[in-house]
Amino acid sequence: MWRTMANYAVKNIEPIVMGADIRVRVFTLAPKEVIPWHFHGESTDHYFVLQGTLTIETGRPFEHHTLAVGERFKIRPCAAHRISNELESDCEFLLVQSVGKYDWHEVEPPEIP
Repeated sequence: MWRTMANYAVKNIEPIVMGADIRVRVFTLAPKEVIPWHFHGESTDHYFVLQGTLTIETGRPFEHHTLAVGERFKIRPCAAHRISNELESDCEFLLVQSVGKYDWHEVEPPEIP
């Protein structure tokens, strides 16, 4: 079973563009903050690291990605993922979610090999 509404808190979320089929926001994660495992049914996530280091984990197959300033990563619809800041300083990233209706579905973590 999965939850259909976001249930997490992070240091800051600054909305830039909020439309019917696109969302652009700047997220700030404090040290050790996590956005739990989830997926989006229609929209693609585009992550752009602005400050610090961002960790993105994806499921099926499990992959662990560490992104530095200037790097980007794309997650397609229906792909489970988890976002975190594993370091002791803030992480800031631009998240562009498009094109498609926004939804958020929390899922159980995948089995990690």
